[in-house]
Formats: sequence, C-alpha cells, structure tokens
Amino acid sequence: MEALDLARWQFGITTIYHFLFVPLTIGLSFIVAVLQTFWYRTGRHEYLQATQFFGKLFLINFAMGVVTGIVQEFQFGMNWSEYSRFVGDVFGAPLAMEALLAFFLESTFIGLWIFGWHRLPRGVHLACIWIVAVATNLSAYFILAANAWMRRPVGYEINPETGRAELNDIWAVLSNDQAWSTYLHTVSAAFVTAGLFVVAVSAYKLWRNTRYDDTGEVGVVPPKRDFALFRATLRTGLVVTLVAGALTVFSGDHQAKLAAEYEPMKLAAAEALWDTEEGAAFSAFAVGDTEARYNPIDVTVPNVLSFLATGHFDGEVHGMNNLQEAYEELYGPGDYMPNVFVVYWSFRLMMGFGMFGIAVAAAGLWLTRGRERLPRTPWFYYAAFAALPAALLANIFGWVLTEMGRQPWTVHGELLTAASVSPGVSLGTVAMSLSLFTALYGILFAVEVGLLWKYIKKGPSHVVPDLENDEDESEIPHFSY
Repeated sequence: MEALDLARWQFGITTIYHFLFVPLTIGLSFIVAVLQTFWYRTGRHEYLQATQFFGKLFLINFAMGVVTGIVQEFQFGMNWSEYSRFVGDVFGAPLAMEALLAFFLESTFIGLWIFGWHRLPRGVHLACIWIVAVATNLSAYFILAANAWMRRPVGYEINPETGRAELNDIWAVLSNDQAWSTYLHTVSAAFVTAGLFVVAVSAYKLWRNTRYDDTGEVGVVPPKRDFALFRATLRTGLVVTLVAGALTVFSGDHQAKLAAEYEPMKLAAAEALWDTEEGAAFSAFAVGDTEARYNPIDVTVPNVLSFLATGHFDGEVHGMNNLQEAYEELYGPGDYMPNVFVVYWSFRLMMGFGMFGIAVAAAGLWLTRGRERLPRTPWFYYAAFAALPAALLANIFGWVLTEMGRQPWTVHGELLTAASVSPGVSLGTVAMSLSLFTALYGILFAVEVGLLWKYIKKGPSHVVPDLENDEDESEIPHFSY
C-alpha cells in the first residue's frame, strides 16, 4: 500500500460523509421557504409550526455541512498539492464565486432569518429564507462547475513553462454542458433526498400515534392539530420527491449521453461493455472476468444502451478494449480502465435506491389522495422510513460512479491521479490523519443523528408556542378515508 491509496480513501470518506448533509441542505432550504410562504399566504397555524419545526432540522444539518465542508477542503493542500498546483488557476474563479454566495448571502440571511422572528416584517423575514434557498442552490452550481471541468476541461491552456492549467475563458467553464447537466442531476437528486426526509419525519409523527386493528385498518389517528400539520408536510414531501424524481431521471439520461461523448470509458465500465458494438444492449446483470476481459454471465436488454448513449437504437457505443488501445496511442502506455466492478454496481445501486424512493412517493400520493386521507396499512410507513437511507445511498453511489468512473484521471486527459498526490506526504502521515478523521466524523455523525432525533421526537409543539385559541388536543376527531 502507498500513500496514494490511503489519500484516495481519505478523500473518498470525507467527501461521502460531507455529501450526506449537502442534499438535505439544498432541498430543505427550499422546502422550508415553501412552507413559510404557505403560512404567509394562508395564515394557517400548522404551516407556521411546520416552518419552524423543519427549519430547526435544516439548521442542524446546515451547521454540520459547513463544518465537514471546510475540513474537506484542507485535503487539497495536505494530500493533493500537485493537483492543487495544476488546477488552482482554473478553480480559483468558480470557487471564489461559491464562497461569496455561501458566506455572504447564505450566512448573512440565514442569521437574519434565525433572529428575525417577531423582529422583521413578515414579508422581509420570508424574503430572507428565500434568499438563503436561492443562494444555497446557486453556490452548488459553482462547485459542480469546477467538478465538471475535471471531466471535461474547457476554457484553459497549459503553460509550457510551469505545466499548469491557466484559465482563459471563465464563461466556457461556467457554461460547460457537463456543468449544467451535472447540476440539474445533482440538485434534483438532492430535492428527492430532502423530500424523502420530510416524508420520513412526517410519516413517523403520524405513525407513532396511529393504531391498526387485526385487518390492518386505521383505528386511531393523531390529534387534529398534528394530523393537519404532518399530513400537509407529508404531501409536500411526496410532491417534491415525485417532481424532483422525474427531473433526476431526465437529467440522468442526458448525463449518459454526455458520458458517451466525453467519458466513453466510464460509460463502458458502467455497462461492462468490453468491445465496441452497434445496437449495444443494456446490461441488467453481469458477472465479469476482468483478467480475460469478457462477461461469462450477462443478462441484457437489446439495443437499450445504444439508445441511452446516442439516442438511436443502432448507435455505436465504444467498448473498454477498444478505448484502452486508443488511449495508449494517445497518452502512452498505462491502464486507462477504471475499477469495472465498482463502477458497474455503483450505477445499478444508484438507480435501484433512487427508483425505490420515487416509487414510495408515487404510492404515498395515491394513498393520501382526497381530503384528510391517511394510508390505511402500516407497510407505507415502513417504506417511508426506508426511503430516506435509500435516497442517501443513491446519492453516495452516484458520486462513487462519477469519481471512480473518471479514474485513472483527476483531470480527464490532462492529469493522472497518481501524479496529483503531494510528493512529501508519507504513508504513516496519511494513515494517522485518516484514523483521526474517521474517529472524529464518527463522533460528529452521532451528534448529528442525536440532535435530529431529539427535535423530531419533541415535535413542533416544543418549537412553536401554543396559540390562544388553539383547539383542545385531547379530542380525537373522526376522519373519512
């Protein structure tokens, strides 16, 4: 084992851990803004409760995301100084824009929103959370534009004296088709995750006060105030998930076509396609032999991969063997194939977990159709609980596919991962920092989950003071199903 191996593990662990918080922050900021808008427009107390309840959960997640994001950036100077030296001139502009939006807009207006209750006019206070939501989603664009540049570098030139990439067209970097497509796919997936977070929390609050008889029929429902609040947030989360899920599928299709054009090796590895084919089949399940470079077992759907990659059922899709030969001629001797096992299964796990969450949202909307309707059987609540970790896993496997599929490059066609690591970092140094980071992040994870669980169990009544004319919570009204 070399320092490079542990440095890659450390960056992967810290990045995946950080990204547990990012999609929730992106999506929850928007959902909280929508809930507060509902309260502003209708004056209904349950929307005020929902805003402050989910707002507190959003703030806990936001704080943890900031902390882990800052730590992640330290690694560029610690373990990846050669990478930083190469891309620093290009990355400076988009990352500066992200910092301005994140720390000036987000931090300023999130502070105004936190401390502005009962101090700012209602319209101004509402504008604060909308500015936070817009800034959060815009700042994500600049980060993803920098990441997309690594997969399709544009708007730069290599300085022959320093060997560094130097920016000459910032607009080319920001308008990179890989950037906006990745942004649409990542942010829509983030909204799926945030929507399912709201669904899971709402389902839990409804489920814990709901009882079923032997036939599975609903026997007792929550008090009217909690029912109205969490049924409204449940429906909101379901709608957000389903709409965002459709955008995720659409943008994922576009990502496949871009991969065929700019990253054909990643696409071929994701499908375990060894040789170039016309009318290539989509692999539903394969067992491959990476030494012999073929699939002893391969269950396929004819022509579907060609359609996904080119838009034509008889389109040509390049295979890994042919691409390996082409890259050796272009870049010199070397192994230009990623880890096929990891890339192949990451793709399928991403799709499987993601589609499970979307299916739960579709089922939930059907089961809650009509006025004051709840799901009649407990299976939906269990599925709603499982959908949240499924969405997080879909995000994780999506990034594993993106980053592992680019290997052995950090910057495609320009800089190899092996040439990106800091030359002065030893195996022992990386091992020590990896151990410390893993232990620290384990503690932070426990703190995050503990805080979220504490305030979820307390519920909105501990966040919003009772109104003078609120209904008696002890009455259990009748609801039609």
